[in-house]
Amino acid sequence: MNVLVTGGAGFIGSHVVRFLLEDGYQVKVVDNLSRGNKESVDSRAELIVADINNSKKVKEALKGVDAVIHMAGLIVVPESVKDPIKYCENNVIGAVSLIESMRKAGVKKIIFSSSACVYGTPDKLPIKEDAPVRPDNPYGASKASIETFLQTYNVIHGFDSIILRYFNPYGPGEEHVPETHAIPNFIKATLAKKPIPLYWQGEQIRDFIYIEDLARAHIDVLDQKGYQVFNIGTEKGIKVKDVISEIFKIVGYEVPIKDLGERLGDVHANFASSEKLKKAVGWRPKVELKDGLKRTVDYYES
Repeated sequence: MNVLVTGGAGFIGSHVVRFLLEDGYQVKVVDNLSRGNKESVDSRAELIVADINNSKKVKEALKGVDAVIHMAGLIVVPESVKDPIKYCENNVIGAVSLIESMRKAGVKKIIFSSSACVYGTPDKLPIKEDAPVRPDNPYGASKASIETFLQTYNVIHGFDSIILRYFNPYGPGEEHVPETHAIPNFIKATLAKKPIPLYWQGEQIRDFIYIEDLARAHIDVLDQKGYQVFNIGTEKGIKVKDVISEIFKIVGYEVPIKDLGERLGDVHANFASSEKLKKAVGWRPKVELKDGLKRTVDYYES
């Protein structure tokens, strides 16, 4: 199978590309490199530097492709609150442009990188895939919009549209500029012996999924058909302040906490039920948080 990965130069995308190649797939990457790193793309993959809105280049990239893993998009919740139009134009319009190019090229299988943000504030935990979709921020709204388009393309064009709703990925290789995700910022501040920036005093509960476990799920669902939605999480919620305590144990010392107060668009608690994905393809998370944090600290130390 020949697979096209959009956003394959990003943190998650580069890991997915590596797993695909190791499993014997032919891989093309489309990435505009606005937030990805060329150096992160495995040299065995073909890199096409282009925006997903560039129909001409995407058409060329789709030649010979059997499936698309769509991961390109803006991902910063506070940024989406400040500039929702930017997130609509980039994430939603970009995705529709991509799937229209796919339709014209006769490529009708897509794995979409969605988010637990589509659920907003959940009624109950753990969150199952049939929970209401009511995002609390424009980033989540953009993901929910794309999901709806993919469901529509399944109905009217016969697309196999597989939605993967990520909870909180972390691990080695996360190099966003600026970095906005919690765990890399916590680790970098700790290693630099600077105060850790912390919202909500760390009382919010999250489901942190190790990057390799997350990446593997994309390959596991490639043979799925129809329109399907799967959560990807560990099914374990942990307070953010307890993650910091674990980082302190790993490095053997503590640093001060910088209280940033509350933040618009944040959900107090979410963690996944991944039972549906387990039953469908046998996927299971393998890396415990303690081990994943140790590997991530080692990465940033080196």
